[in-house]
Amino acid sequence: MWTAYLILTVLLLILTILPKIQNPHWIFRVPEFGKIQITYFIVFTFLFGFFADSPKGFWYYQALLILLFIHHAIILIKYTPLYPVKKYTQGAQSSEKLNFISANVYQFNREYQRFINLIENNQPDIFLTMESNADWEQALRPLEKEYPYHHKVTLENTYGMHFYSKIEIQSSKTHFFVADDIPTIEAHLETEEGFKFVFFAVHPPPPSPTEEETSKERDGDLLSTAKQVRKISDPVIVVGDFNNVAWSKSSILFRKTSHLIDPRIGHSFVSTFHAKYRLLRFPIDLMFHSEDIFIKDLKTLENFGSDHLPVYCEFFIDHQNEEQEERIDHATNEEKAQAEEMIQEGKKEDGDRDAVVTED
Repeated sequence: MWTAYLILTVLLLILTILPKIQNPHWIFRVPEFGKIQITYFIVFTFLFGFFADSPKGFWYYQALLILLFIHHAIILIKYTPLYPVKKYTQGAQSSEKLNFISANVYQFNREYQRFINLIENNQPDIFLTMESNADWEQALRPLEKEYPYHHKVTLENTYGMHFYSKIEIQSSKTHFFVADDIPTIEAHLETEEGFKFVFFAVHPPPPSPTEEETSKERDGDLLSTAKQVRKISDPVIVVGDFNNVAWSKSSILFRKTSHLIDPRIGHSFVSTFHAKYRLLRFPIDLMFHSEDIFIKDLKTLENFGSDHLPVYCEFFIDHQNEEQEERIDHATNEEKAQAEEMIQEGKKEDGDRDAVVTED
């Protein structure tokens, strides 16, 4: 038992240290995803230590586990209701309540009707699908009567996107910031009350042994989106499968570069992947918003056959309320230079996904 305890302790130490090394290779980046699970394992190993046949010096290892737990807890507590953030109420100058659903549908998922039922039951004003190909586009056509505004980027490489809206889309475009097969949608919308806002949809590739060897394309794509956001004066929402976690260095750099707010802070993790394994579920479907956007509800919905749970968000727009500005972090000159360098590195990466792009 003592050997098992030592192995677990050393492994947890390694998994804690690896993400601190700013190397884009997936070996260093993947442990960031499991920070919640690593923290639980630290607690388990600490308790397990009391039952191990421990020699002299046992408390040195227990003290190390306590330090590891504190390190992770300081980061994770920000994404729980225990972390204090100011709550806001909808005022007289606010827009009506708006809502959207964002879902990585998993391209090879054929349970189209379950997703259609999800949309019909929740009646979002907007919904976004990722990994949606021509088959998914065809399956979703019955919804177009109720969602007459749309922007489609149909791909067969698991990076297709389809954006549907009941709210009028004034203009929309597809960006290919770092590769010609990784789209980002930018849609400018206006409600019947005259409230304008911009919706960005992102889905960069993850660093993993089966996808991209490094995080360069992912980080370059996300930071390019952040730069584009800074050019826009209207309220902004950025949504999608980031293939990243909110506490990673590149996510924090995205937030600082874009001057957007992470609504998970003071709320909850909202873990989405993997939908079928609760204990191995990571919060990688993220969203960020500008100070004019106020989140009333952010949660996952029921599984519809994908490997990701869909995200539901309810929000309103209020131009009069400037109190959220205190939640905005700004990038330093050094961080701005680092972001620009990461964008250029992302563009240099050679994509290996064959894509045929069809836009609506």
